[in-house]
Amino acid sequence: MSKDVYILGIDIGTQGVKGALFNEAGACLAEHGEPSRLLHPEKDAITEDPEYQYQSVLKVIRKCIEKSGVKDTSQVAALSVDGQMAGVIGIGDDGRAVTPYDSWLDTRCASYVERMKAEAGELILKKAGTAPSFNHGPKKLWWMHERPEVFSLIRSFVQPGGYAAARVCGLSGKEAFIDKTYLHFSGFSDTRAGTWDDQLCSLFHMPEEKLPRIVGSTEIVGTVTREASEACGLQQGTPVAAGCGDTVASFLSSGAVEHGLCIDVAGTASVFSCTQKDFLPDARSGILGCCASVMDGLWYSYAYINGGGMNPEWFADLFGSSKDSSRFRDLEEAASQVEDSLSLPLFIPHMAGRVMPSSPELRGSWAGMNWKHGKGELFRAVLEGVALEYGIYRDAALALCSDLSIREIRVTGGGEKSALWNVMKSGVLQAPVVRIKQNQGAPLGTAMVAAVAAGVFPSFRDASAAWVATGERITCSQDRWEYFSRRLERYRELTRVMESFCREFPFSASVD
Repeated sequence: MSKDVYILGIDIGTQGVKGALFNEAGACLAEHGEPSRLLHPEKDAITEDPEYQYQSVLKVIRKCIEKSGVKDTSQVAALSVDGQMAGVIGIGDDGRAVTPYDSWLDTRCASYVERMKAEAGELILKKAGTAPSFNHGPKKLWWMHERPEVFSLIRSFVQPGGYAAARVCGLSGKEAFIDKTYLHFSGFSDTRAGTWDDQLCSLFHMPEEKLPRIVGSTEIVGTVTREASEACGLQQGTPVAAGCGDTVASFLSSGAVEHGLCIDVAGTASVFSCTQKDFLPDARSGILGCCASVMDGLWYSYAYINGGGMNPEWFADLFGSSKDSSRFRDLEEAASQVEDSLSLPLFIPHMAGRVMPSSPELRGSWAGMNWKHGKGELFRAVLEGVALEYGIYRDAALALCSDLSIREIRVTGGGEKSALWNVMKSGVLQAPVVRIKQNQGAPLGTAMVAAVAAGVFPSFRDASAAWVATGERITCSQDRWEYFSRRLERYRELTRVMESFCREFPFSASVD
């Protein structure tokens, strides 16, 4: 009689580290989470402690094993870790962090974003797949020029998922890796080829030896060391797959393994993505990034709102009637009572600057308020702002890919619970929003990477067919489509005007 097989997927997200243990059928046997600790050491800085992230990963693994009741951890076929995508950690020769995790929310590198855009913006977009923004390239340049003494100690730049996986395996700085799903954020890659680009590195004097080796998502990068085994409970020698970015893991957990599938990751970052067969840098509008899927020959064109999913939390904390989860229910109920009207306020959701397209100076705002507007109208506007921004992303995707047909948008992440939000997105995007049954989000996607890496499934399409099932379809009635089209037109013009205003009169924290 054959033994049962188990798979572990760990997600290092912005709000915390989450993990889940699955059996071969895709059933979640246990899950656990540990909150993150966001640090604000100076103006515009948001960082995390990589050691705390790693210890959280070990704790989450142990808790998942304990909760599952699995006694023989030799039955765990593989582990995979995904993580936040656009930030960087500088590590030394020993593989240990010599910098904090420079988060994707950190905006200290804004001047280097502008420098990269001015000196080679079109070339970076063409080769890497994403225009310079608050991502790897400008952050690396910030460390190079603003902290040269620390930069001299850095052997390689990695991301939280790769750092944790390397620590579990005891890898050195020389053995550090980045998997291909992160390359579009690098600023120094030929993403189509899956290599570092000599020309881009030379333009900005970036030493290629400080860039990690590039691997596929399913490559086994090492095995669990004795030290890590004692800390987390996994058997020494358990294979560890390279993993992928957290957003890509969320795409995968929603079944984005076929051309034309669109995904809404309603998490800390509000992400809209279209799955396609070709690498298509968005030179037309400069809005979308193009990143590799975990599958060869499949790509994602997508854009996201920096902290878009944090906006409802912020509003509820300030204006909710309670401090528990019911504050969202009360606010959503109030917003649901508001009838469609072009006189309703519009909300720009870019509280920390616009990422795609890059407009670091832009800040959040309401427009068109009057004395009749209360919590319901304002909360509705906060939700609608994300939906309207998605409308801009959709239009860019349709212009880029002529054979793209948006039949449905699959939603994952904490925001998928909001019926009102999903109806708005359906109205703006003019397609059904589809929930995923029993979706553990990114931990499920990264567990699928581990399952394919371990040979549990021959392909991601097989893994998706076995593990991903769609659920409720949420639609906005077609007689409201014209209303949302007109709201989108106004929102598009408002963001254009506010971008110009914020450039001339910046609101960023670093400006007095």
